[in-house]
Amino acid sequence: MAEAQDRVIDRIDTQPRYTESDAIRLNNMFRGRDTVEVLETVLQENMLGDVAAVSSFGAEAVVLLHLISRIDPALPVLFLETGKHFPETLAYRDEVTALLGLTDVRNLSPDADAIKAKDETGLRWSYDPDGCCEIRKVIPLKNALAGFDAQISGRKAFQSSTRAALPRFEIEEGRLKFNPLADWDKARIEAYFAEHNLPRHPLEAQGYLSIGCAPCTSIVKPGEDPRAGRWRGWDKVECGIHTEVTPLDDSGANDPAF
Repeated sequence: MAEAQDRVIDRIDTQPRYTESDAIRLNNMFRGRDTVEVLETVLQENMLGDVAAVSSFGAEAVVLLHLISRIDPALPVLFLETGKHFPETLAYRDEVTALLGLTDVRNLSPDADAIKAKDETGLRWSYDPDGCCEIRKVIPLKNALAGFDAQISGRKAFQSSTRAALPRFEIEEGRLKFNPLADWDKARIEAYFAEHNLPRHPLEAQGYLSIGCAPCTSIVKPGEDPRAGRWRGWDKVECGIHTEVTPLDDSGANDPAF
């Protein structure tokens, strides 16, 4: 274990970008380990280099943020302020930030010139949701992550069929993406809310189970995937800051049990 950790740390010292072999090694290293233990190890031992968490402050986001706050409340948290959020989401962001004592929440806004050139009416979401996500989410996050070696994501395998094989560690553009809650199911999420008396997003009670920008978010119907209310009516399942999960190799390293 120590030797494997040293190899990861050595890589950070000389070349703070990663390959699929690094993700596979980390998945193997932490196979079967408790989520809190994994988070504590990688953050306290600086195993991933410079790290930021990316949070939507959506329906389940507070669970991961609470876990992080107990280890390092100063960890940068990146929030994409697209200009299209529900007012309830912005209020919830502020409530959670204060409650957990998060000291470095960064609101990422799209470039004003890009908005003027490509979405001056603010209606691009209605005819080109991919293009809207590109200028309001994908590009701002890509720019913000340029200075980081790894990002922490709150994605979970149970949320949709396109995330079913989600591993704890994966690679995206040479950067590690760490999904601490990959193997958590809905029951475990609910138990954590109850155990720590965490506040719920105010729209969740109305049936919004996955909450993004207001124009592209709808109520989830009984029996649907939690993310079924996103971009309803479009052949679109991710905004672009995440992609559909593909296996790292043929050995089972993408098993959500990692």
